Amino acid sequence: EATGICPGCSKVVIRTETQSCVDYCKYARECLGEDQYKKYGDMKAAMRKPALIAAMESYFGADQKRIEHAKKVVAYAELILASEKEADPNLVVAAAVLHDIGIRNAEAKHGSSEPAFQEEEGPAVARSILTELGYPEGFIREVCGIVGRHHHPRPDETVNFRVLYDADLLVNSERQRLREGPGALSEEFLSSFLTKSGRECALRQGVQK
Repeated sequence: EATGICPGCSKVVIRTETQSCVDYCKYARECLGEDQYKKYGDMKAAMRKPALIAAMESYFGADQKRIEHAKKVVAYAELILASEKEADPNLVVAAAVLHDIGIRNAEAKHGSSEPAFQEEEGPAVARSILTELGYPEGFIREVCGIVGRHHHPRPDETVNFRVLYDADLLVNSERQRLREGPGALSEEFLSSFLTKSGRECALRQGVQK
């Protein structure tokens, strides 16, 4: 169970262990049922987010630009997750926090923060952080897969990837959308979103031509 009621004080108690069978068993969704599986994912995402953000902040140090960007992507991802019921919030939040974690090594090794270098360097750093925090191997593989291609979607991407991609796109286009104002969003731009929810988030700050 993700939560329980304390028999002494009647307060809701949230489990604090890093991993349960729900995290790695392929029958978890079927076993719990859709509603309980979603609640478990929401709970785990909320519980683990502070530790992930702390690890990301520690890694980036004084680089507030990258830290704030990651936090904004997390915020947009959580908005999209509210509508994308098939997505795993625990996994999406982890990918959102760590999606640009390769930038520092990209700049140090290649003298550039170009997307291809970010994607090349990011998975190893993400894996180190997630391993240190006790995430299971299957979870780590999927997050690292997203980190390693988050600028370059494939035709058959998972819903977890699509949510992260759209959240990042929303942050990266935020200034332009606010500057251009209502009526400035073209169909070409809107069609670049991979989820209906991401597109709707963009439309809230502008009206399609």
